Amino acid sequence: MRIAKTSILLGLALSVSACGTTNRGLESVHQPVVSQTNYALDVGTGYDGMSSSDLARVQGWFESLKVGYGDRVSVDLPAGSSGSAARDAIAGIAANYGLLLDTTPPVTEGEVAPGTLRVIVSRSKATVPGCPDWSRKSDINMNEHNASNFGCATNTNLAAMVANPQDLVLGQSATGATDPGTSGKAIKSYRDKKPTGEQPVKSESTRSSN
Repeated sequence: MRIAKTSILLGLALSVSACGTTNRGLESVHQPVVSQTNYALDVGTGYDGMSSSDLARVQGWFESLKVGYGDRVSVDLPAGSSGSAARDAIAGIAANYGLLLDTTPPVTEGEVAPGTLRVIVSRSKATVPGCPDWSRKSDINMNEHNASNFGCATNTNLAAMVANPQDLVLGQSATGATDPGTSGKAIKSYRDKKPTGEQPVKSESTRSSN
């Protein structure tokens, strides 16, 4: 009778341990996934560039989107139009946010009408689908699985902290230029920071004011 009970319990344990995410490698199956969203705004343009009202529209639109580092700004023009003056105007607005115009605009829905241009802000976001993952709850491990949640914390933090999510897809390419000021910026910041021990010790009292 005891043997039969043991066999039943062992069978239940094996069946429970077989459930959950398969995560058997040194590298977690939970990896950041980068998605991109394109925001588009069509504004009027002319031979000599853009009117002040249209430029104000673009400026306000950028402010509402909170454009910043990691965003890509591009301009899509109607077929056969150069629009260099208008492009320069948009480039000037993007420069206020520390961004350069992307030379290749993404494909968006609909054609750009003559006499207009399309300003596109491409924004990427990195997430780790399926995290947290506690699907494998049994302590019994017969197949050398890592925990089902293995890698979730590290990769979720990485996805949240990276300034430009596209760097997770393809890192920055070398420019060939060497700037000692840039490479030494972190070291200078570390050296210039005052040690915390220079501050006087704050006194605290547990005595009641009454």
